[in-house]
Amino acid sequence: MVPRAPQSGPPPESKDDPRTAPRAALEVLIGSADPHALLSALENPVLDESLLYRLLERKDAPSELLARIARRSEWIRSYPVKVRLARHPHTPRLVALACVRQLFLFDLARISLLPSALAEVRRVAEDVVLNQLAQLPLGQKITLAKQGPPRVAAALLAEGLPSTLELVLENAHLNETQVTRVLTRPGLSPRVVGAIARHPKWSVSPIVRIALIRHPLTPLARVMTFLPDIPLADLRDLLQLSTVRPDLRRYLAYEVARRGNKGREPAEA
Repeated sequence: MVPRAPQSGPPPESKDDPRTAPRAALEVLIGSADPHALLSALENPVLDESLLYRLLERKDAPSELLARIARRSEWIRSYPVKVRLARHPHTPRLVALACVRQLFLFDLARISLLPSALAEVRRVAEDVVLNQLAQLPLGQKITLAKQGPPRVAAALLAEGLPSTLELVLENAHLNETQVTRVLTRPGLSPRVVGAIARHPKWSVSPIVRIALIRHPLTPLARVMTFLPDIPLADLRDLLQLSTVRPDLRRYLAYEVARRGNKGREPAEA
């Protein structure tokens, strides 16, 4: 038998080698292979953007893999790649920060709320939104009032637009710390103070109530409904403040005296 001549050309594709696997096999490898073995997949010519997105969606993707993707100019120009790199917990810090500064408004808002994203990336994303806030059209402010991150929600609350005020008070990301900080801002609109004082959630928060009592624009009738539930020690502390308005000081003194007399009654009896 005449021996067969050796064939020339590229070696046959291996379904197990990420560098040479056909697309169907590469799809399986990207979903199941060891994350460190996937570095080889970046060399496969059939790796397109849809498969690249799947690589970037893997929560266990190592930093080296993400860094290599970022170094490929044809990939890093893609907006969806930037979004995925910015929000991935293993993206190298400088890469993630560079990507997040190039994102659009609502992607920034979403990333600022992702617990899995790097803390610094979340903070920068929120900072970028805050820097844009004054120039945003009303429709975008309304969306952010409903769903924006805590500091953005607080900024919109302080702004006090009639179209966003009630919406932002219902924002699930707004917290007591941000509300009380808003109440310390100079030049706050009476509309904002009144809305917080009437709100069924914020007006029952103990620390928000103290901030409202201290604020000179809180309606006195509303403050009077808070006093019976304020601890006596807090009432005494409020009496020591020189900034408490005179009409409220009289009621604070009366409430302190009333409770003090009530506490002495059993002993006197």
